[in-house]
Amino acid sequence: MAKRKHHIPLDIEIDKLTNSIEEAATGKSVATLIGRVLPEDKLIRAKDWRFDWTKEMEQPHHEVYALTADPHPGVIQGLISIEDNGDHVHMHLLESARFNQGKGKLFLGVPPNLAAHACRISLQRGHGGIVAFVAKTKLRQHYIDTLGASVIRGDRLYISAQRAEELVTRYFKLP
Repeated sequence: MAKRKHHIPLDIEIDKLTNSIEEAATGKSVATLIGRVLPEDKLIRAKDWRFDWTKEMEQPHHEVYALTADPHPGVIQGLISIEDNGDHVHMHLLESARFNQGKGKLFLGVPPNLAAHACRISLQRGHGGIVAFVAKTKLRQHYIDTLGASVIRGDRLYISAQRAEELVTRYFKLP
């Protein structure tokens, strides 16, 4: 019998659906880039994050991507860890940098931008945009309301093909 994977529940607030990310102080939308991060890149400073992203990058089959913003190209605004499960993409971790959390955050829209990126990868890989994840119980309804996620069972949720296409179009214009 195959060993069942343990998934860490997503525990991040979707602060605002934007068309990119926007400066919290001005409401100005800024361009973003998302790229794969490898351990040897040494771009992730542990003090900026709750999770150990170096350890996450060492997980077999996990891919970590960083979101940066046009006005600050060398500064990581958020990170996501995904895995291609053959018929969908699974989001393992999703986190905004500490300076994008709480009342004094610099940018809004980082988490949904990264979730849309997972949907875009799912589309590009022929999985119809479908993305699955495990939510913290207290945030399950929040993800349903903000991302348009649906319940698989319990706290296991997914973003449907239709909703994925909407998110990808919103954030990236083209898959």
